[in-house]
Amino acid sequence: MSDAAEQSRQRAGAEQDEGTSGEQLSGEPMSDDERRKRRRERRIAAYRSAQRVLARPGFLGTLRERLALLDEARALDLHDLDEQSDLYGDGIVEALEEKTAGLLGKEAAAFFPTGTMAQQVALRCWAGRTGDPTVALHALAHPEVHERNAFSQVSGLRPVRVTSEPRLPTAAEVREFDEPFGALMLELPLRDAGFVLPSWEELTELVAAARERDAVVHFDGARLWESTVHFDRTLEEIADLADSVYVSFYKSLDGFGGAALAGPKTLVDEAKAWRHRYGGSVFQQFPTALSALAGLERELPRLPEYVAHARVVAAALREGFAAAGVPWTRIHPEPPHTNDFQVWLPYDADVLAEAAVRQAEETKTLLFAQGWEAKGPGLACTEVYVRAAGLEWTAEDVKAAAAQFTARLTEEAGMAVSP
Repeated sequence: MSDAAEQSRQRAGAEQDEGTSGEQLSGEPMSDDERRKRRRERRIAAYRSAQRVLARPGFLGTLRERLALLDEARALDLHDLDEQSDLYGDGIVEALEEKTAGLLGKEAAAFFPTGTMAQQVALRCWAGRTGDPTVALHALAHPEVHERNAFSQVSGLRPVRVTSEPRLPTAAEVREFDEPFGALMLELPLRDAGFVLPSWEELTELVAAARERDAVVHFDGARLWESTVHFDRTLEEIADLADSVYVSFYKSLDGFGGAALAGPKTLVDEAKAWRHRYGGSVFQQFPTALSALAGLERELPRLPEYVAHARVVAAALREGFAAAGVPWTRIHPEPPHTNDFQVWLPYDADVLAEAAVRQAEETKTLLFAQGWEAKGPGLACTEVYVRAAGLEWTAEDVKAAAAQFTARLTEEAGMAVSP
């Protein structure tokens, strides 16, 4: 019996013992939520033990590994560590704000503990200036999907959806929108649509259309750091299109957390007052600020390399799945606009998730580290991130991993339909 066959036999037995077949040891049926929770735990354990992954985001590391980032920051000599630690946003936090403003070409920047808070404050301040609390945005924008209606429930803002198409709004849609708005918020890249970006020409026309309607433009730039390759522009040139910009310090830069709002000094000064009112003036934030400075020093210069290699990985996945006989595959967008992209496959999400975990457990290679989301009967997608660890993969490595994954996927699909 081959090793793979023996592992499959052992796994089948383990399912009966551990309840992954749908029952727990007590004989009680296992809920879908419990089954997914257990698979997620397996996936994280497999990730931690995997020898090959396309990305190793810091937030999945151990506390010891995360603390090592501070040692690395100290070695990089990013800040005078003999100065007094920060209190309520001074010291190293102010240094981070100044550096961020300089990178984005803005007059000033304010540090926030979360992007959710930063964007509410930014758009609240703009509403006070324009006299209009209406914020035009995409139906898939982060505040609409992931923030529990915070704009309206907390900040008195009125979000309206310009479009729900899986792309950024067009200039025509903004010009023809049937009600007034004070601010246009653009998420760059639009994560839930597949980390998509418009072309530079489309973006400049889109911003001009908002200006024609006397609206301010705010960029939700949580991952804006990754967009320079696609736009073929510097960060400063991109940010210059907007009146204000929010950026994250952990999504692309692997910091402990935190965000910044950059824009005119008068806006930022008011934003700091609202930061205090919202509870965002934290007593001490030097670990997060230091990790953000480390990310700007270490990760920011490497992002163009990650984006370029993501395109290699994406092309190899498509070719690998075709060679392995998968009937249909979609890489979206193709080529990727950033170092993150989606993979769509014509199988149930649970089948794909189990195949991904099995591959990692059995081969120590984790091709798909994120969960799979059902998009319809027999259709699911996942996100792929390419970071420093992914640079070690050649196109042939990716194709080989796709073949390994497909072999397990075929087994899982067969088990799912067997009586």
